[in-house]
Amino acid sequence: MNKKEISEIKRQFTGERCAITRITGCYVDGNKEKKLIFKEAFLSLPEEEIFKYFELFKKTLSGTLGKNLLNMEFPLSQELEGGTQDFLLKLKETKLKNDAMLELFYDRVIASYDYGENYLILLIHGAYDIPGRASDNLEMEDASTDVYDYLLCSICPVKLSKAGLCYDAEHNAITDRIRDWIVEMPSLGFLFPAFNDRNTDLHSLLYYTRNPEQLDVHLMDEVLGCTIPLTAKDQKETFNAIVEETFGSDCDFETVRSLHEHLTEMVEEKKEDPAPLALDKTEVKKLLSQCGADTEKLTEFEEKFDGSVGEKNAFLASNVTNLRKFEVKTPDVVIQVNPERADLVETREIDGRTYLMIEVNDSVEVNGISVHPLKRSRD
Repeated sequence: MNKKEISEIKRQFTGERCAITRITGCYVDGNKEKKLIFKEAFLSLPEEEIFKYFELFKKTLSGTLGKNLLNMEFPLSQELEGGTQDFLLKLKETKLKNDAMLELFYDRVIASYDYGENYLILLIHGAYDIPGRASDNLEMEDASTDVYDYLLCSICPVKLSKAGLCYDAEHNAITDRIRDWIVEMPSLGFLFPAFNDRNTDLHSLLYYTRNPEQLDVHLMDEVLGCTIPLTAKDQKETFNAIVEETFGSDCDFETVRSLHEHLTEMVEEKKEDPAPLALDKTEVKKLLSQCGADTEKLTEFEEKFDGSVGEKNAFLASNVTNLRKFEVKTPDVVIQVNPERADLVETREIDGRTYLMIEVNDSVEVNGISVHPLKRSRD
């Protein structure tokens, strides 16, 4: 799913566009015991509750693609009878009205989700009547031909509110505040099936994690069964390792600056696309070649890429480079340069030692104090 498709689903979480038919939930304590199970027709809830739920569902579809939101595919084995995709598909087809299947879903989440505190499993069913689009990309509500039938799961921590004092208006006094169990914003969730090309894609789902560096691999494996992607941090570390191994001793300052400039150009060219720029094996090889990688090393690169990333997988450009920062770091010094002016930094050898040279002008500050760029002569 791309940004436009995610936004289209999020727009349903309003009073005017709501396509949610049913909501179910299971409140679980820190001992993995079910304390409460509920199920309701969504629009029968009080209006105040509906809008609070909308905020939780919107959050489950928020964040950065490739970091908080991950497009994941089911391997064929999980689409066979008894597989995770097969189970989710059957659960969706019940429209959350089959208590036995709901109980089984809760049990699977509880068994695989290693949290240790109280949390709430929310599950909704929606039926979105997909509007057609005119040639100018405007929606045509009366031209719908397909319905996107989906489940959205949100797993929300439940925390005890902080102790404190409060004003008791009834008794006109300052008293001890009553502590409540508060449902917080989701820590993870998923949308099944994916809404790709503005229609149902039963072979994929969209996974949400509040912390991009802490994917719940056990839950992803046991409940979803999808191929688990590299985290944003792992993508950057893997990409950096590939660059270092491919260039070897030729991986110098100029090479990395050239790499950064090429990546910046590529992202700039695709900035209007709703999908983030993906760098597959072919794109990465081309990029390394443009920066001067040796032909023999590029052959070794292909094997390295297949082994660490996967032949059919890709890096996201936003995960492997920071377009807003160009940083040079040594054990004792860190220099941050405007990415558009990386040309101000160069390497130079003086008296057999290598130095980083930075061009300066009349505007120089040290610890916030304006200084003259040239040292004054002393008697």
